[in-house]
Amino acid sequence: MSETRDRSGTMMPFEAWSKWFTGNMKATMPPMMVSPGEEAHAVSAPAKDPMLTAVEKAWELNPLQSVLPIDWGGITRALQTLWAREMSDPSRALERAVDFNMKIWSAAMDSWQNAVSRAWGVPVKGEEGRPDKRFSAAEWEMNPYYQTLKQSYMLASEYLLEEAERTDTGEDTAEQRRLKFHLKQFVDAMAPVNFLLTNPAALKRVVETGGVSLAEGTRQLLKDIEQGRLTMTDAEAFEPGRNLATTPGKVVYRNRLIELIQYEPTTEKVYEVPMLWMPPWINKYYILDMQPKNSFVKYMLDQGHTIFMVSWKNPDASMEDVSFEDYMELGPLAAAEAVRDITGSEKINPMGYCIGGTLLAMTLAYLEARGETERYGFGPATFMVSLQDFSEVGDTAVFLSDDQQVDFIEQQMLERGYLDGSSLYNMFNLLRSNDLIWSNVVNNYLMGQKPPSFDLLYWNADSTRMARKAHSFYLKHTYRENNLVKPGKVRLNDTPIDLSNIKQEIYAVGAEKDHIVPWKSAWQISKLTDGRARFTLANSGHIAGIINPPAKGKGNYWNTGDDTAKYDSPESWFEATEKHDGSWWEDWTKWLSTRSGKKVKPPKMGSESYPPIEDAPGTYVKEK
Repeated sequence: MSETRDRSGTMMPFEAWSKWFTGNMKATMPPMMVSPGEEAHAVSAPAKDPMLTAVEKAWELNPLQSVLPIDWGGITRALQTLWAREMSDPSRALERAVDFNMKIWSAAMDSWQNAVSRAWGVPVKGEEGRPDKRFSAAEWEMNPYYQTLKQSYMLASEYLLEEAERTDTGEDTAEQRRLKFHLKQFVDAMAPVNFLLTNPAALKRVVETGGVSLAEGTRQLLKDIEQGRLTMTDAEAFEPGRNLATTPGKVVYRNRLIELIQYEPTTEKVYEVPMLWMPPWINKYYILDMQPKNSFVKYMLDQGHTIFMVSWKNPDASMEDVSFEDYMELGPLAAAEAVRDITGSEKINPMGYCIGGTLLAMTLAYLEARGETERYGFGPATFMVSLQDFSEVGDTAVFLSDDQQVDFIEQQMLERGYLDGSSLYNMFNLLRSNDLIWSNVVNNYLMGQKPPSFDLLYWNADSTRMARKAHSFYLKHTYRENNLVKPGKVRLNDTPIDLSNIKQEIYAVGAEKDHIVPWKSAWQISKLTDGRARFTLANSGHIAGIINPPAKGKGNYWNTGDDTAKYDSPESWFEATEKHDGSWWEDWTKWLSTRSGKKVKPPKMGSESYPPIEDAPGTYVKEK
């Protein structure tokens, strides 16, 4: 960007900050830090503006573009947009610039005054509010240079994000959402801790290790460039079947899309109505069966339930014509027939997690439209952090609600025959870039330390591909057109479906801090179906809100204990809720136990028609 000033000659704050970082920080960053490649274009389509085109092309030449999915073209566009908004009211911009400069000056003076006070042994007031863990090194508070640097960064970041709100015209919500998202990416990327020469902990480690940390960081960087992704956890520390997904069971059915796992009972008697769990097909199922201490599957087995799990195939180019109807017929419908044959039960209690819940809702509506609900025996249904109404989809709207971005995804799928899992993997990582991208950059490259051994991060990186035709159908009818809430708009096997025809009782769960499925959107299922619904709000996010074993003694949840549909809105429902300490798993277990029949002898593993094929976790979950 060119240096632009108002009439008084005062440089605007974000322009000054951008120029400062470009001139000062650029020299301090390793060649690795300038950001996005092919995956970044899924965030923002190629621009016609020459500057944006140049920025994007320059980044594409950077070997780090496959490791850091930061969209510098989108960021540049956002800064230009904000600058144009500022200049539409020069007097206000000048007022804000003066105020910003005064805050910077005051922060610098405070930093040096604190240093003098410490030198004289005078107590210094600590930082208020929740500390930012990025600046945990003592130098950020004790050294006046680093303290000034930190405060300048924090003030500039606050200014940028505030200006995005203050200058919002309210005319284009999608544009405002993209603007805020890209400004947040810029703010996160420009944190001084992300650069070697302005990270005191990294510099200290260089001295302590005699430069070994730099060598190790470079080695890890080259390795990540070669593999085309940022390493977030020790890939050798975990493996499904070895120390993840270890709950004993058998694969009792397999087709080209699923393996069906039947888990061995852990109690002498079980509820006569079995459960069929459907995870999302964009992730591997073992988030529900991690290590024994946090395995949702093991917990439910210990409560006396019989569990069957769908494990999705990781599709390749040969499966590009697999349709959404195939996912329904070869997924929940084929699995239900096997479960009923093995257990002898007329009823099945299904559970759908995330988009597995979207598929479940569509399947239930399809069966109602065809008059085949009794044939498959689906009873009370559970939906965990699942969307049916896609009018409000949270931060993912930046990626999946924009026509140009979805068109790019479609083009990728046409070229490859599938959508590569790394596309969505990078997308979701950007939603929490400080935790999932920049913290690893600092740890792996600047500090030269081995990536941590963390099971959830291993699962997060173990991404899957999406079959082209099926995923295209899904994107069209959900994020792009929100057709599930329009009766008859979605057709499966030429059968129009209507979610309001679903009559099963429903238990639905949302997560308070979910950035993928906003809880108020997950709540809407209570208004979309004709079944009595009980909605529960768990604390935390999309994963931690769901995977919360009672043994941890952490967390809390909210519900009302009555029919959620009686409330007009999620806000009015929340006002009537009671807060409960502990895990919502216990509440769900109580609800489910009264809808699962009597206790009987556990069924055998498999049947004559569905004999055991191999031990859990099976073959599909291990496909890379």
